[in-house]
Amino acid sequence: MKKPPSPPSAADPAQSLFRVHGRDFDANRYVYPVLSRRAGGISIGVNVNRDKACNFDCVYCQVDRTEKPDAEPVDLDLLDDELRRMVELVASGRIFEETKFRDTPTELRRFNDIAISGDGEPTMAANFVGIMEVCAKALRDQPYNDATLVLIINASLLHQDRVRRALEVLDSAGGWIWAKLDAGTEAYYQKVARSKVPFQRILDNLIEAARARPIVIQSLWMRIDNEPPPPAELEAYCDRLSEILATGGQIDLVQIHTVARRPAESFVTALSNAEVDAVAELVRRRTGLHVAEYYGTP
Repeated sequence: MKKPPSPPSAADPAQSLFRVHGRDFDANRYVYPVLSRRAGGISIGVNVNRDKACNFDCVYCQVDRTEKPDAEPVDLDLLDDELRRMVELVASGRIFEETKFRDTPTELRRFNDIAISGDGEPTMAANFVGIMEVCAKALRDQPYNDATLVLIINASLLHQDRVRRALEVLDSAGGWIWAKLDAGTEAYYQKVARSKVPFQRILDNLIEAARARPIVIQSLWMRIDNEPPPPAELEAYCDRLSEILATGGQIDLVQIHTVARRPAESFVTALSNAEVDAVAELVRRRTGLHVAEYYGTP
């Protein structure tokens, strides 16, 4: 597995470029490039949720749900074609001739990954195993072997057999699971995720996944009604991370994010850089894990 990259600093001049995460590119239906702050380079996104299906209703979600969803299942042949053309565009460097990417700093002109995510929860896609096989093959068949495969999920469906089969494909490709964990207690989880999926299901799935391979935890903390996360909640969050480790789980990295683009709810706002740093330092001190900070403002 390729190690996750170090994040940009708060003063990074490319911070404004990181804010442009539109999922439209050329005439593509599924595939789009972004300059990703978590990747420290170009990430090829794969939107497998044009239907906008999700079992979370996160208060910080940035998906525009006023637009009519596309109910058609993912066309695997079209996905394969779009991916192959995009890999060549990015890996060859021709992507930086595009207006959107022309100002990308030299140190960020690199192809980091193919990231399976979307306008919802990717593991809900009906043909998820086939999607994973297409993405793994597109990466395997290209000659630029420094890139990797990333699956960005909320961990709610990792216990399902079809998802486990897809994870076998991910593992065989040397890919990564980047899983959401935004709370330490059921009450705060429901406040943020507003989901019918019990918090214990998320925790059990994270433990199972982390015992099978190293994973990355992505956590977004914010102000809700101008209140930062309660100290007791952050302590409970550290307890949950420690429990994953205590069961034999492997966490390669914890990403501490805050709001960087306009969220679904107006009562949600970003933590300050200092507040993000404080959360990250608490996690380091309590768990001994490697932690990366991702700020909401330059």
